[in-house]
Amino acid sequence: MSRLAHGKEDVNSLSATHASSSSIYNPALEKRVWRKLDLYVLPVVAMFYLLSFLDRSNIGNARVAGLQKDLKMTNNQYSMALTVTYIPYIVAELPSNLLLRAVGPNLMLPTMLTLWGVVTTLQGLVKSYSGLLAARFFLGLLEGGVFPGLVLYLSLFYPRHKMNTRISVFFSSASLSGAFSGILAFGIIKIKESPTQTRPGWAWVFIVEGLFTVLFGLASFALLPRSPKTTRFFTPEERDYVVHVLEGDTTEGDELFSWREVRRAFMLPQVMTLAIIFFFSGVVLYGLAFFAPSIIVGLGYTASTAQLMSVPPLVAAFVVAILFAFISDHYKCRGLVTIITSIFCTIGFAMFLGSERHSVQYSSLFFSISGVYAMAPVLSTWSSNNAAPHTRRATAIAIGFICTNSGGILATWLLGSLSAAPRYHSATIVLLVFSVAMGLFAAANLAYLARENRLKAEVRRTLPRVEEKKGLGDQSAWFEYLL
Repeated sequence: MSRLAHGKEDVNSLSATHASSSSIYNPALEKRVWRKLDLYVLPVVAMFYLLSFLDRSNIGNARVAGLQKDLKMTNNQYSMALTVTYIPYIVAELPSNLLLRAVGPNLMLPTMLTLWGVVTTLQGLVKSYSGLLAARFFLGLLEGGVFPGLVLYLSLFYPRHKMNTRISVFFSSASLSGAFSGILAFGIIKIKESPTQTRPGWAWVFIVEGLFTVLFGLASFALLPRSPKTTRFFTPEERDYVVHVLEGDTTEGDELFSWREVRRAFMLPQVMTLAIIFFFSGVVLYGLAFFAPSIIVGLGYTASTAQLMSVPPLVAAFVVAILFAFISDHYKCRGLVTIITSIFCTIGFAMFLGSERHSVQYSSLFFSISGVYAMAPVLSTWSSNNAAPHTRRATAIAIGFICTNSGGILATWLLGSLSAAPRYHSATIVLLVFSVAMGLFAAANLAYLARENRLKAEVRRTLPRVEEKKGLGDQSAWFEYLL
């Protein structure tokens, strides 16, 4: 078991021993510090991701509003515009995650947000297909590190067993962003009907949403703390308590960057198994995010009504995601929740594929959208929870999102060019198969982690911790994988 070394202990027991300035566990202090983080940090993080997903996926609303027609794009060209977004997006994810702590998340994340807001705004001014391609390229480049960066950022503030609910809160803002974008697009498109308008309705979708992103990005420089040690809203007692709890959750210390740890992340079975699930979920997630309005138009609704009809499934997805996040954190059952959400997706695509009734096809979106939007934060948490130390965890998180966005590339072609509207028959079959596969790989990962935990328990009974080899992170006998 030389693979097992240097790890973590259960935070629930450590919280009682690592109190702030005394050795006595203080329930009131425990409750107060996490509530403060939830009130001061989590809403800002949620807004970051809401704006990220909004500015990336609102092209689906703009397409229904006339973008493709006005720029004289074919379906292949529309798919290419989406693909161009993901190439720099994928390339940026790992480097940005590795740089995050060195540069400072309080500087790096707001800078990214502000700049991609500028690009989103300029996207509303393009008059040609080539101009749209340029805008989408820089949008992907600047947004690439945001989601893995936010997951890594939260891991600096919260112990492992508290992460899933928090990640779900900010990721669920993606479903709210889709709902908000649908409502906003419905109103903005009406500008096109005004005799005084100077730009088409789809252009105003980008301009209005982009300007808001710029304003919030500038404000966020003053809103995001760098680390628990530098939070202005904590008292010294509260700051000391959080630092001690986080030190109890990990023994990483001030680990320096190491390419060896980057390579080791690629060798972890739990990371690579989840990478496959991330890819499948990326195809499903971005397929629905980019094409839900087009799918709904195919059910017989007008373009403006389709914007509104895309809202209810996304609102339902928000509720389901929060519910499953609570279950996942409370019962520490990441794998089981992943399997259940894959079943939701399977039911949804089976309904869409098996019925020609528009009411059934529309109802199917409640299952498929809720399933994949609830799965994504659980996957992100599962990946973050079971990799250590910091560089290995940062790499593992980035690997997941590289695979997710690689799946986004496949989704753009699968639904954009390779499958005919309005039934999207071939694409639906692929998405159905991927949904089943997500559940199977989640079950395999769950079985592997449970086996590793049994082996670690055997080592703990025979090997004193002081005799363990140092520097093996999550492979320590004292690092228990979260299932």
